[in-house]
Amino acid sequence: MPVVGVGRDRLFEALGRVYTEEEFEELCFEYGIELDDVTTESQMLRKEHGIKDSDVVEDEEVIYRVDIPANRYDMLCLEGIARALNIFNERERLPNFRISDAPEESLQRMIVKAETVLVRPFVVCAVLRNITFDEARYNSFIDLQDKLHQNLCRQRSLVAIGTHDLDTLQGPFTYEARTPSQIKFVPLKQEKEFNAQELLQYYKEHDQKLKKFVPIIEDSLVYPVLYDAKGTVLSLPPIINGAHSAIKLSTKNVFIECTATDLTKAKTVLNTVVTMFSQYCADPFVVEPVIVRNALEETTSYPELQMKELDVSLEYINKSIGVSLEAEEVCKLLTKMQLPAKVSSKDHSLLKVSIPPTRSDVLHACDVMEDVAIAYGYNNIQKRIPNTVCNGKEQPLNQLTDMLRLEMAMAGYTEALTWSLHSHDESFKFLRREDDGRVAAKISNPATVEFEVCRTTLVSGLLKTIGANKDSPLPIRLFEVQDVVLLSAEDIIGAKNHRRLGAVFCAKESGFEEIHGLLDRTMQVLGVPCEGANEKMELRFRGAYSIRPSNDGMFFPGRQAEVICKGQVVGRFGVVHPEVLAYFGIPFPCSAVELDVEPFCFDQFYRPLL
Repeated sequence: MPVVGVGRDRLFEALGRVYTEEEFEELCFEYGIELDDVTTESQMLRKEHGIKDSDVVEDEEVIYRVDIPANRYDMLCLEGIARALNIFNERERLPNFRISDAPEESLQRMIVKAETVLVRPFVVCAVLRNITFDEARYNSFIDLQDKLHQNLCRQRSLVAIGTHDLDTLQGPFTYEARTPSQIKFVPLKQEKEFNAQELLQYYKEHDQKLKKFVPIIEDSLVYPVLYDAKGTVLSLPPIINGAHSAIKLSTKNVFIECTATDLTKAKTVLNTVVTMFSQYCADPFVVEPVIVRNALEETTSYPELQMKELDVSLEYINKSIGVSLEAEEVCKLLTKMQLPAKVSSKDHSLLKVSIPPTRSDVLHACDVMEDVAIAYGYNNIQKRIPNTVCNGKEQPLNQLTDMLRLEMAMAGYTEALTWSLHSHDESFKFLRREDDGRVAAKISNPATVEFEVCRTTLVSGLLKTIGANKDSPLPIRLFEVQDVVLLSAEDIIGAKNHRRLGAVFCAKESGFEEIHGLLDRTMQVLGVPCEGANEKMELRFRGAYSIRPSNDGMFFPGRQAEVICKGQVVGRFGVVHPEVLAYFGIPFPCSAVELDVEPFCFDQFYRPLL
């Protein structure tokens, strides 16, 4: 969870009273947040650089580090924390966030060019008019942007925030995508002009903070850039703003732009920034909109500050929490959590909950129920014995899996835990298998070539592990009991997990008999008779297992077989083909077995448990 550092004295001033440390801890607990640490600026710096504590300056500001839930973006700054706690303590009411009624012709406009779809297609904007900054407010404004970049914006990969002194710019603005050599400007905290390519190289070599954002656009043919009507560069998102429009303590009008690959998150980020700091405007909680015209000539006004409504059943809230509250009491509790609510005029068992733009975390009735529980107080919920007793137990397939793990270990094999995602080559080419497009579930946008498909076999992961540990003493015995993923037209999502047992034996000899013996021992443990070995067990099992020659490219011809049980192929084993070994960099012969586990998940009477 994010940790927000706020000045204690300024926070107490905003809360309207002074708390002892214990009192503030209790208040945080009641609201569902936590006082993580009490420190000072110098102590945090010493801790960050590993310096031992020295004498503490007596008049140094005390910093409260508060642990905030990851989805409460409205509490990532002092303003949000103070507002939430004041409304919770019923010291203030939820602000009425409004769009200014300025004439449409006077509003700023942002024109989006079609080529931006190649890199970051969305932009949303707003203006804070006649805002008043002091040093503390300014620092909080910058800190909120940093916290949002780390959290909701996913290190600027989804959304990047730019804030500018509007009085230094002239609209209308354009959002374009140009080649790196065409973009030239003086970036923030620099005096020299760079083109975009030079700037990214400079940050890679000289700026530890900004260089981590360079890969987001570095390989793109075009870079996103924002211009004003005079051709002044506002920013090169998601890297840096221009020095020309940098905001200062004296800034009175702030232009905010959020470029993004995700429009929903961009709107959430913009709403969070303007709702937190519009309180410092001459007309508090009023935001001037900006009209954005996209490449299709469609216009939309941002920000969108209207309330959303959600219908929630009173019975659902009471039943989920374990209380019996009246509708009016629930409405009062929700108001303390910034969620104004009223009883439906048509159905008195239904609550109409209004969700303000600050509470983007409220998506479902369960979120409303959770806030009722917080406002009511978890410690106030009476403990009681449940009406029904449900004894939990392990799923049959997992129980069988654990039993097989134990048997494999007793047979001298070491368990491996390999990736569930493989490269396409590891699943097909390296195993001498063809991809017919009907087996592997492919990742549509893989982050790396190592994770392109869901694994279709356990053997490739085990061989890769042996290849990375070929210097280990021989013989090497590895096994894994995990799921593979195969395409399935019958399943609603188009793919299905299958539990399998895989084992590999690596030594100076092929070890075919070792793997064959492991298979026989596994079947014996599972209670599956070998065909022709025990007629009595075959009658009980209503079948038996047998082996027959197979033709799998992964194994050496003539030294492989498939396992048949009740007319179904349930596994394969054999000596691994030398070409497969070469692909995985293994210099010694190997034998492998892979067996479907699910057909053997039954009770002592051979009744299926799946």
